[in-house]
Parts: sequence; structure tokens; C-alpha cells
Amino acid sequence: MRYKCIILKLSGGAVSGKQEFGFDPNALNYIADEILGIHELGVQVGVVIGGGNIFRGSLGTQWGIEEAEAHNIGMLSTIINSLMLRGVLTARGKVEVRVMTAIPINTVAEPYIRLRAIHHLEKGYLTIFAGGIGNPYVTTDYPGVQRALEVRADAIFYAKHKTNGIYTDDPNLNPDARLYLKINYTTVIRDNLGALDQSAVLLARDNNLPMHVFDFDQQGSMRRILQGEDVGTLIAQVSEDEIEQ
Repeated sequence: MRYKCIILKLSGGAVSGKQEFGFDPNALNYIADEILGIHELGVQVGVVIGGGNIFRGSLGTQWGIEEAEAHNIGMLSTIINSLMLRGVLTARGKVEVRVMTAIPINTVAEPYIRLRAIHHLEKGYLTIFAGGIGNPYVTTDYPGVQRALEVRADAIFYAKHKTNGIYTDDPNLNPDARLYLKINYTTVIRDNLGALDQSAVLLARDNNLPMHVFDFDQQGSMRRILQGEDVGTLIAQVSEDEIEQ
């Protein structure tokens, strides 16, 4: 197996399916089945999920909500999504699922404690990390990398929708844009290639954490990556000569 322990980063939009907001039962079932599928391989799986299906920053701006307050609302949204995902995972598989949150809410989830999180993963529990890092002005891309490093994960998987990786340019605007199969962190940052928060890429680069960016809607993508297949784009510490398109 390519990796022993991974963090899966999902967007809030992943659980809303084709809807702009809310929850789509089909989308939740699909997410659960994909996660359970790689868990059955013996891989330790942690999950970080966004909250955009419940509250987005653009709404805060529209309503005149202070940015720090809007971020707090967004972090609470990730807790709701984490609890929803735990419920679906528990219903669809015989597996222990824990939700750990950076924002204290002890009646519904465990507080995030790094060594306890590592212990959960080593015991084979699916572990969902909610509440970001407990502070505003941070996208969920960054906490994904931070949690991956804290729990000693081997890689982070960024599940995307309507895109299958990192391109040389915006493929929606430039039909000649080419998909990178393999690229280094510095090129992503220097060329401002988008798709990921640059602060997350910087943190991964400084700690040599592999980042896989792929289309989550392609069933079995995570399993294929874990089995050694190159799916989507791998961002890693590679030389300029090793960059592939």
C-alpha cells in the first residue's frame, strides 16, 4: 500500500451534491462508501470537511457580518457536517467513528487532542477533525495539512469536484490548459495555480507532505492512488526535470 495513514480533505459542497446548500443523501452515501472502501484496505483515515454547504463567506459579506464572526460561523458549520458524516458512516459500516473538534463542544464531540487523535487512528477508528484549528482567517485547506502533520499522516488527499487536478491555467477559460500529473510546491505557489490555499501548500512544502489533488466524483480514485496509480495531480518535492504534464 502506498500510504499507511492519510488525511482526506472534503469541501462542504461535497455533501450538498447538486444543490447549492444543504445535504444530499446520495452525496453523503457516496462519500461514506468511498471512505469505507479505503478503510477496508487497512489504511488509517482522518477526514477534514469544510462548511460551505451551510455558510459561505460571501453570505457574511452580503449581510455585513464582520469577517472574524463569519469565520466562526463557518467553523461551527464544519462541526455540523462532521456529525452528519459520522452518522452516515456509522449507519453504512461496522466501524468506530470519532469526531474531534478544535472548538469545545463536549456534549456532541471530543476535544481535539493530538495524541488521542493518533491513538484513535492507530486503533483503526475513522477520525473526523472539525472546527478548523479553532481560529478565524484560515480556510479548511490549511487545517487539513496541519492535522495531517500532527497525526503523522503520510499524505493528504484533496477531493475536488468538477476538476481533476492542477492545471497550467484555468481550464474553464483556456482550452489549451494542461493537467499536471506531478508538480512541486514552489511551482504551484510561484505560478499561483489556484485550486488550493497557498498557505496550505507552503506548510506542506516546509514539511515535505505529499498532496494529491483529484476528482472525487471519479469512483475509486482514492483506492487507485493508494494502490500506486497516479490519479489527478501529485504535489511533492520534485525537481523541475521531474514535473510532468
